[in-house]
Amino acid sequence: MADSTTAPARRSDFAQGLIWMALSMTAFIGMSVGSREMAETLSIRQVLFFRALVGLFVILAVGRSLFPEVRRAAQLRLHLARNVIHFTAQYFWTIGVVLLPLASVFALEFTMPIWVTLFAWLLLRERLTGPRLLATVGGFIGVMVIVRPGIGMVDPAAALVLIAAAGYGLSLILVKRLTQHCSPGAIVVWMILIQLPLGLLAALTDWRPVAVTDIPWMVVAGGGALAAHYCQAQALRRLDASILIPIDFLRVPMAAVVGYYFYAEAIDLWVFLGGGIILLSNFQAVMAERRKAAVAAR
Repeated sequence: MADSTTAPARRSDFAQGLIWMALSMTAFIGMSVGSREMAETLSIRQVLFFRALVGLFVILAVGRSLFPEVRRAAQLRLHLARNVIHFTAQYFWTIGVVLLPLASVFALEFTMPIWVTLFAWLLLRERLTGPRLLATVGGFIGVMVIVRPGIGMVDPAAALVLIAAAGYGLSLILVKRLTQHCSPGAIVVWMILIQLPLGLLAALTDWRPVAVTDIPWMVVAGGGALAAHYCQAQALRRLDASILIPIDFLRVPMAAVVGYYFYAEAIDLWVFLGGGIILLSNFQAVMAERRKAAVAAR
């Protein structure tokens, strides 16, 4: 009897997770476009500040029901750690969005699970299994295919995106832990409340005049950032990593299409090849760990 009720629930969670991931990917692309357009006239530090400021207005308009949960300040230290790391990663990622083709940025960002493995080994003393080691090696090969050192001068912005991916990896671990104690909405509210003052302090060190024409892009970037993280937190509640990783990789071709039509960026097949290597490396590691867990549970 339990199977007949849990199976439809699982199918519903799977379908809902796919929808949340599609919305998250679309929002991430919108955030990157809005950020790049804002950076044409504003500093990158201002971009981060105004993204958070727009998020605050959205929360005040539609997120008041979350305030009682936020006032309890559950897991405050974890929220602080997550957002300081995430803010720093965002800064480096935004530099990459401004200086690199969009598809390259998102492909390099997919080294994030590999960084998670390395940090878990170095900091948490987790065992570096064979599949994880192969994923790390495969990810390194994928990065080399994308940046192609020796073919020409490697753009320093690519290194910044890799640092951002490492920061996002740590941030994602903390978000996964936070979802055990907080709702996705509360996680997003804390992100705004913590990153807004961080963004303001950073923006004041490189402030440039703001024009009326910047406001629409602020809305696109800020709304996209808020929606992307909310939808991602919702998807993490419903989808295993083995499903999330290959779906999320669709951001690379989506970004390539947007870059081609909006910015006349050439579609680089090396980016897709390197990104595909990174994807398959991550995917095989996740599936191997899942098979191992299934055997242990028998």
